[in-house]
Amino acid sequence: QVQLVESGGGLVQPGGSLRLSCAASGSIFSIYAMGWYRQAPGKQRELVAAITSSGSTNYIDSVKGRFTVSRDNAKNTAYLQMNSLKPEDTAVYYCNAQGLLVTMARFNSWGQGTQVTASS
Repeated sequence: QVQLVESGGGLVQPGGSLRLSCAASGSIFSIYAMGWYRQAPGKQRELVAAITSSGSTNYIDSVKGRFTVSRDNAKNTAYLQMNSLKPEDTAVYYCNAQGLLVTMARFNSWGQGTQVTASS
């Protein structure tokens, strides 16, 4: 009942930048947290960055100072600005949203994933 559509992935040289977007739609009453996860080949999915409806953020140590998560509550959209990309940032990036439907049921939804590759 909640769809997440991601965009903005691609191929970039090390040191370059990309901006990911995640737009949520459906029978949404409120979204209290949106997050970006990533999964590299042969590795477990890990939380990269998250933001609450009040704007509180958290990041894994390896991206602090390089990545910035933000959101537009009016548009139910989250963003991940990624600067100074490194080859080890290469992964499929997934958007996650948690909140309440108009029925007051909780939801926990995932996007389809977008590939980010930092390589020369």
